[in-house]
Amino acid sequence: MDNLTLRQMATIAATFLAAILLGIMPTPGAAAFMRPDWVAIVLVYWCIAIPERIGIGIAWLIGLLLDGLYGSLLGEQALAKAVLAYLALRFYMRLRVFPRWQQAVAVGFLIAGSDVIVLMIKSLIHGNVPVWSDTAPMVVNVVLWPFLFVILREVRRRAKIS
Repeated sequence: MDNLTLRQMATIAATFLAAILLGIMPTPGAAAFMRPDWVAIVLVYWCIAIPERIGIGIAWLIGLLLDGLYGSLLGEQALAKAVLAYLALRFYMRLRVFPRWQQAVAVGFLIAGSDVIVLMIKSLIHGNVPVWSDTAPMVVNVVLWPFLFVILREVRRRAKIS
C-alpha cells in the first residue's frame, strides 16, 4: 500500500476545508434550520472511500477545529465526529454495496447518531430540550448524500486517490 502524494493529501484537505467553509457560512434566517452537516457528509464519504487513511484521529482533529469555529464546548464536535467516523469505518463494507438511495438512508442514520450526541451534550450543559428544528438537517443530509457522493467520487478519481 503506497502513501498518498502531497497533491492527494491536499485534495482531501481541500474537500474538508470546503465543507468547513460551507458549515460556517451564514445562511438566511428561514433556511438556517435546514443547514446540512457538510463536514459529516464529507467525513463519511472519505471513511467509506479510503478507510485505511481517514479514520477516527482525523475526525477527532476536525471536530476540535469545528469546536473552535462554532464556539461550542471543547470536545463536543470532536466526540460526535469521532463516533461518526468509528461507525462509518465499522460499516464501510456494507455501505459500499448498498444502492445509492439505501446508502443515503444509512448515512443519514449515521449522521443523525452524531447529531444526537451533540444535542444530548447541549441539553445537558444548557438544560434546553431539543426541538423539531434540531432534527431538520438530518433529512437534508439524506437528500444531499447522493449528489455529494458523485461529486466527491469524481474529485477522488481525478486526484487518483485509492
